[in-house]
Amino acid sequence: MGRGRVELKRIENKINRQVTFSKRRNGLLKKAYELSVLCDAEVALIIFSSRGKLYEFGSTSIIQTLERYKRCTFNPSESVTTNETQSWYQEVSKLRAKYDSLQRAQRHLLGEDLGPLSIKELHNLEKQLEVSLAQARQRKTQIMTEQMEELRRKERQLGDMNKQLKVRVSLELSSLEAEGHAFRCLPWSSGEPTGTSGFSLFVPPENPPEPVLQIGYDHYDNGEGPSAPASIDGGVDGNFLQRWSL
Repeated sequence: MGRGRVELKRIENKINRQVTFSKRRNGLLKKAYELSVLCDAEVALIIFSSRGKLYEFGSTSIIQTLERYKRCTFNPSESVTTNETQSWYQEVSKLRAKYDSLQRAQRHLLGEDLGPLSIKELHNLEKQLEVSLAQARQRKTQIMTEQMEELRRKERQLGDMNKQLKVRVSLELSSLEAEGHAFRCLPWSSGEPTGTSGFSLFVPPENPPEPVLQIGYDHYDNGEGPSAPASIDGGVDGNFLQRWSL
């Protein structure tokens, strides 16, 4: 009878696990040696045990085999970088060609470098200039029309504001005239008393007397009354001078 199928799982028994590791390690190293001899292959085998012990096999040299492996290993990051560089280079080349074409077309529109152009190219350039000129004139006319409409709108607004101001001024003048007429129609404006209250508005005379400054006093005789001034040595002037002589 043959051996039964071994279930692949971790061996829990430590001794059995160590025995199985030793047997299978030796078998793997033997298989690697046989493969290198029989097939003339370059084989490198590296094994680390659970305790960290190193076991290795190399048909030539493990270091040389590892360096060869590094050179042959595909590096995705370097490949992506190379592809991005090529893509950017192509994009820059396209943009440079487009820039040169635009610069050349601009010079042609300005009337420069027309020598290399053929008759067909010159005809196309002429048609392009005519179309551009027509569009420029149309745009200029549109802008002028819009400006005129804006000026007309402002003119109408100013006219409406002017009419409103005229109406307000007329109303103010009418109100002032009505107030002046009512003031002139008041009874006390002519200086006559009004009502029975006994009060009247004082109206100054049209020709008031001139002010007189009197120095001293007049001497009246008691026997003759207040209207007959006494005179000493010639009349009132003497009395006046005597009072000042004191």
